[in-house]
Amino acid sequence: MRVVSLARARHRPIDRLRSVFTAAVVAGVTVLGATHAIAPAAAAPEPTAGASVEQQLADLIAAGLRPAPDGRRPQPIVDTGSSSGSGSGSAARSHASRVIGEGPEASAFLAAFVNGLSHPDAAPAGANKPDCRPSAEHPRPVVLVHGTWLNAYDTFAYLSPRIAREGYCVFTFNFGRSSLFEGGGLGPLLPGRYGVGPMEDSARQLRDYVDTVLAATGAEKVDIVAHSQGGPVSSQYLKFEGGADKVGKLISFGGTNHGTSLMGMATLGRLMTNLGLNILGFYRPLIGQANIQQVVGSEFYANLNRDGDTVPGIEYTAVGTRHDQISNPFEWTFLRPGPDAPVQNITLQDGCEQDMSDHLTLMYSPRVAAIALRALDPQTSIELTCTFNPWMIGGGGSL
Repeated sequence: MRVVSLARARHRPIDRLRSVFTAAVVAGVTVLGATHAIAPAAAAPEPTAGASVEQQLADLIAAGLRPAPDGRRPQPIVDTGSSSGSGSGSAARSHASRVIGEGPEASAFLAAFVNGLSHPDAAPAGANKPDCRPSAEHPRPVVLVHGTWLNAYDTFAYLSPRIAREGYCVFTFNFGRSSLFEGGGLGPLLPGRYGVGPMEDSARQLRDYVDTVLAATGAEKVDIVAHSQGGPVSSQYLKFEGGADKVGKLISFGGTNHGTSLMGMATLGRLMTNLGLNILGFYRPLIGQANIQQVVGSEFYANLNRDGDTVPGIEYTAVGTRHDQISNPFEWTFLRPGPDAPVQNITLQDGCEQDMSDHLTLMYSPRVAAIALRALDPQTSIELTCTFNPWMIGGGGSL
């Protein structure tokens, strides 16, 4: 049996995949349209002697980039965080932005996704009404928090108007905005792919946004409805950014509250990284910091859940779907109750096997809408519906 040293193994991914990654980056982005400054495929540069795997990959990406109109040549930023692929990294940056205008109500995820590509900063219907003031029946505004590679519109185009029609003041924003060159990975090359920056930064952006909502409405607290990465970002806000005194309820759907194994692939990557072969660091420039942090076993989750899943004084609801291909095993979305922090964990298919919602179409399920409204107000008379919601398409209960 031939023995290969770890030092040589570290550089083999570049040797084997140099041409594959160059072609994939160039071809994949060219599909998005000529508006992106990506050059035709060129010969891959030879790796710099002694350079890290991440730097060599960044060099490959840079080889396919044309200069910007002002003459500057953009350069991918290599995350210099910890070798575990878990830290925020000094080079990673992100920011938040308010949504502009209002997009149409949508009953299918695919329809909302397409509209979100052409109007990436639109607000979902019913949200961000400047004159909305909380009522005595619903004194807490509802803040919607989207997930990774998504935006406020394509996540909540179905749910937002339904919450608003029940008399709630609904607010949402886009967080974790970061370009390829800021460490956000390839996702942001598509319009509206937000939630890619370090989750600690996103939690601070949520903190600032909640403060803005409270100041505008005069409310004392908000309730949060979160999807996917929005779950742990909201928990980070509650635990470390002063959110515990400003939030009444946290309701998460498909929340990556304990990370994801991505059908075992992420678990394998974490295992290899922890053994010394930094596989996750290798992929960081491609998929972005937030995705790396959501791999099971990251330092982010070790810190987030060190003292338990919950914060005293907050009411939690965590909903998972058995067909979730992103947040899996889907049971990892569930939370363990703590002192003065009741938790309701719900499997979407319990009592409704015909709801085929996956990670994305989850937010386009009538049953999810009913669960959200019941969690916001247990006294509501909203019926807990059971309808077919197709996997990957979503149709608000119909095709």
